[in-house]
Amino acid sequence: MHTFAYGPHPDQVGDLYVAAAANAPLVCLLHGGFWRMPYGRDQLDALASALAVTGCAVWNIGYRRVGPGGTPWPATLEDVRAALAALPDLQCRVQALALSRVVLLGHSAGGHLAFYAAARARQSGLPHGVAAVIGLAPMLDLDAAHRQDLGPNAVANFLGGSPEAVPERYRDASPIDQLPLGVPQWILHGAEDTVVPPGMSRSYAEAARAAGDSVTHDELHGMDHMGLIDPTSAAFPLIRRYLSAA
Repeated sequence: MHTFAYGPHPDQVGDLYVAAAANAPLVCLLHGGFWRMPYGRDQLDALASALAVTGCAVWNIGYRRVGPGGTPWPATLEDVRAALAALPDLQCRVQALALSRVVLLGHSAGGHLAFYAAARARQSGLPHGVAAVIGLAPMLDLDAAHRQDLGPNAVANFLGGSPEAVPERYRDASPIDQLPLGVPQWILHGAEDTVVPPGMSRSYAEAARAAGDSVTHDELHGMDHMGLIDPTSAAFPLIRRYLSAA
């Protein structure tokens, strides 16, 4: 594993695990934490290492966050786009890095970022675009997340206001408002999740299918919010299955 900067800010870094297997996907990981400081990419260290052991290449992305000591809107979204746009440059530095199968995988608020980036895949600068996107308990409807006060007040802190104050930010940043994404999607949610309600994933999957997207949606009984990123949990075999199909 090597850490590379994709911008000048200390938070604009990612950890790159080079694939051990030929034709393996490059999995771009985006951590959760309601887009807030101090939550960082270390949340996904265990998942990144486990995926690398299976032969995948992994780009575990850090990004600027909101809150005390953080950076307000739109820094987080700018960083996600920049981290993906930097991949061709990383390929020049790491010759073994292949970009033919780039899969975005995010947990919780990182799931929002993954689907947001997938919606703008054509603008990412990747030579082959994005092959698929995977969300683990993703926040895919920002208006609903604000109304349900997930966080709490996390969405308003992230976007810099309520839907009434900054409606264009909600519309532009919320994946459900970008449908169809035109990218294969896999969504995994724990049935016992009390942080991001499983119903959000159900509603999004229905809307995405109605818009013409290819969506696989699974719920794991007995699974909570954080268990989804534990590589020893029942979620990991499903994540591997999604990646093999991407």
